[in-house]
Amino acid sequence: MTVIEPMVPADAAGCARLERVLFPGDGPWPEDAFLEELRSPHVRYRVVRDDDGVVGYAGIALLGTGSGAEAEIHTIGVDPSAQRRGIGRALLTDALAAADAHGGPVFLEVRTDNEAALALYRSTGFEIVGTRRNYYRPSGADAYTMRREPGGRTQTEGMSS
Repeated sequence: MTVIEPMVPADAAGCARLERVLFPGDGPWPEDAFLEELRSPHVRYRVVRDDDGVVGYAGIALLGTGSGAEAEIHTIGVDPSAQRRGIGRALLTDALAAADAHGGPVFLEVRTDNEAALALYRSTGFEIVGTRRNYYRPSGADAYTMRREPGGRTQTEGMSS
């Protein structure tokens, strides 16, 4: 069973360690970046821990209110030794529940060559809406911008007849 808990400042070093493993050529976030995110009133960061510390993390910004509400997935990462156990999906599901409660669409960026992440995002209702060339630094990798309608419905389902 995956237990998802709020991230606390003591988790920042573990998250930064995982960032260096998972995203070495794409400007992994340092510990200070996680600590700064935790200080922001509109973000929500959650972690999964095991006996050795953080094995997964996710962050989402909940922005605007009412008809102007939207959310942005800032980051999701799972330790390679803990992947393929549903931790990433559980973290994403948790973040999307917060987004759905907040209201509005959810956006994220993902490397165009990250097939596992693309499959996960598509399976939860995200659709590609654009491409950002040279988005990741310093690697220069491209990213897709993806959007998920509130509740995970597709854009076509969201239109009235």
